Amino acid sequence: MRAGQARLAIDCGSASTSAVLAWPDGTWTPLLFDGEPELPSAVLLSPGGETLTGHQAWQAAAAAPDRFIPTPRQPPDQRLSVADVDVDPLDLVAATLRRVTYEAQQAAGSEIEDVRLVVPAGWGPRRRTWMRHAAHRAGLPQPTLVEAPVAVAAHLLATGVQLPVGSFIAVCDVGAGAEVSVLRRGPAGFEVLATLADPAAGGTAIDDALASLLTATSPAQGDGERWALLASVRTGKHALTDHVAVTIPQPQGSAVVLTSGLLEQAAHPILHRAAHLTNEAIAAAELRAEDLAGVYCVGGVARMPLLEKALTETTGITPVVLTDPGLAAVRGAADAGAADATAGQPLVDEPVPPVRRAVAVAVPGFASLALISQFLLTPQWNGSLWDKWALLNWGELAVAAVFAVIASLGAGTVLASAIAARTTLTPGPSASPGSQTGTGILASASLGVAITGMYAVLASLYIGDPVGGFLRWTLLPIAPIVAPAAVTAVVAARQWRTPPGGWSKLLAFPTGSVITAALGMAFIQYSLTADRWPTMVLWIDLAGRVGGLLLGIGTVMALVSQPILRLVLGAPLAVITAALVSWPASGILGVIYAIAVAGWWLRQLWTRLLRPQTPTPSRPAA
Repeated sequence: MRAGQARLAIDCGSASTSAVLAWPDGTWTPLLFDGEPELPSAVLLSPGGETLTGHQAWQAAAAAPDRFIPTPRQPPDQRLSVADVDVDPLDLVAATLRRVTYEAQQAAGSEIEDVRLVVPAGWGPRRRTWMRHAAHRAGLPQPTLVEAPVAVAAHLLATGVQLPVGSFIAVCDVGAGAEVSVLRRGPAGFEVLATLADPAAGGTAIDDALASLLTATSPAQGDGERWALLASVRTGKHALTDHVAVTIPQPQGSAVVLTSGLLEQAAHPILHRAAHLTNEAIAAAELRAEDLAGVYCVGGVARMPLLEKALTETTGITPVVLTDPGLAAVRGAADAGAADATAGQPLVDEPVPPVRRAVAVAVPGFASLALISQFLLTPQWNGSLWDKWALLNWGELAVAAVFAVIASLGAGTVLASAIAARTTLTPGPSASPGSQTGTGILASASLGVAITGMYAVLASLYIGDPVGGFLRWTLLPIAPIVAPAAVTAVVAARQWRTPPGGWSKLLAFPTGSVITAALGMAFIQYSLTADRWPTMVLWIDLAGRVGGLLLGIGTVMALVSQPILRLVLGAPLAVITAALVSWPASGILGVIYAIAVAGWWLRQLWTRLLRPQTPTPSRPAA
């Protein structure tokens, strides 16, 4: 008896089902059904009410063809008719899973609590829920669903395949049908970029084509004879992996010889459909074949050398056929060979934020405090002693609010990234680094909004004017910044994309832009509110123009990073902002900078997350 609780992984496919038991000490074993590692998914409902599964169902199909269901895994809303009686496909799949459960308990010697079910990557929530219901009806505990290509990728890592973070692979899973998925390895695991399926590009279509070739000159057959022939064809097809030719008995009593040439004739167009499906999946992921670190073949049909040949001819890449391709997905789902239940999961490679990231947080934070202090302490008062009113630089209040949001987002992201980089990955979305980072971004954005709201309330109380105007100049300028920040938080939590260098680097706003714009707005406020002594008028006006120049330069520094573009765009914009310096245009100057910051966020979101540039892999020198 092995120590520890066994893990059971099941791959319940359309035509066959496989399962693996794995233990915490790293040992594992495939479940055997009638001495074979694959259990046919077919079922047969006998007249007496007994449900036959696997090979027993195929053997009884000739005698009761109207009660035989070769592929019980159907869409959730589809009903099946067996001997003119409607049958729920859920009960049929549950019968197969019940057989697997029995064999697993016999092999483990105890009840099994950790169950993982392999499902196609293209399945939506409805079909996944349907499979959970089938597992529950079979008496299994609540299972964890694992997407087939992700399970294969985990198996690759467990067997020592080097797949660095940021690399792309394609998994060509050809069983009863074909499903091709393109994946990217991110810091927290593998994400499926594209998946395409074709039920007519797999083993079932090959069996039908072979049966048609073998019976081309034979009289028409009934359903029972057809099932018997297909069972013989399936056995003979597998035997051709070790023999040049095999003899196939026919229901009429005669026999035919199945050769490798006949198999290639039947399989060639079908396997080329799978190869073209691979090309389409790569294109759907917006990649090229040369961008992939590898193409890996799994599934029962992957044992046929013809698949490797078709993929090489169509994609230009020589694929890798995994050892025991029929068990690759289920082994990956079970963490077979891992020393513990989490060892099959890739480690987090989220870089620890460097100390200098604190500067990127402190600079906008102190700049925001400085500007809001100047705004409150230097308004221009007008009117009489009993009827005083303040002339305010709304642009300075808007820029102070923008800096507060930048500082909050930077601080929250740095802290969340640091925690994610030092936390061991554990199962469950709440513990993933992406979830931690996304929560940090969202919380810091909320903090920034709260701080700007506090600025408005404090200014209203200090100046003595209604709070509405202050809220308008603090909340509206930051709205276009908070919106893309929220989208970024969702992307981080879902791990759709992970930017190079980690999230803290992505959200590090240019410090130079903050310093330049803060100095510019401070000079503008000074020029608008300073006592205009005759000897100081020239210098005060000059300070305002310099402030406008600096604000324009800071705006361009936020929008573009290339030095030549900063020079080309900065000169005319700086002249325009310098010319706009005045009381009526003070708010416009602040809005201009807020728009530039929002543009920076949108650019980061689009170019580095939603539509990142795919790096061209380097090639070794000849």
